[in-house]
Amino acid sequence: MPSDAPDRDTAVAREHAVSFTLNGERVRCQVPARTHLGDLLRGTFGLTGVHLGCEHGVCGACTVLVDGRAVRACLMLGVQAEGATIETVEGLSESGRIRDLQDAFHARNALQCGYCTPGMLVTAAELLAECAGEIPSREAIRAAISGNYCRCTGYHAIVDAIATTAEARAARETAE
Repeated sequence: MPSDAPDRDTAVAREHAVSFTLNGERVRCQVPARTHLGDLLRGTFGLTGVHLGCEHGVCGACTVLVDGRAVRACLMLGVQAEGATIETVEGLSESGRIRDLQDAFHARNALQCGYCTPGMLVTAAELLAECAGEIPSREAIRAAISGNYCRCTGYHAIVDAIATTAEARAARETAE
């Protein structure tokens, strides 16, 4: 290897300045090149609702919204967040955007151990935003959450909670 070639380990370990909007607030931080978004959100910003389960993008526990779309935070690098708008379950909760959905999950007993719940709520928030006043079918709800594993509830209560929320939101929009 020529002596003027960059050391691979040094290039990989190098930190990069990243600036993005996180839960409505503009943030800036230094991120090592190979740090996943999930690790960045948990470690740097303390957003522990981003659960790291399989770390292969299969379980959905780390789901966040990036520019309004559900993304697996374990599959996205922190440096890729540059300029993006990221919302976690904490941001969606604090803003009140999913209060009705959270209430429906509680009322329908759609959570048990709670590990999948943040990812389910974020995924459901994306679906309900896409539907905007329309009520998705149970099949559409199942398809939307199919990338989120839940080992406790059997999904029926989760589908019920999302359907109940969609119906209530549609009724409110019709009344307005």
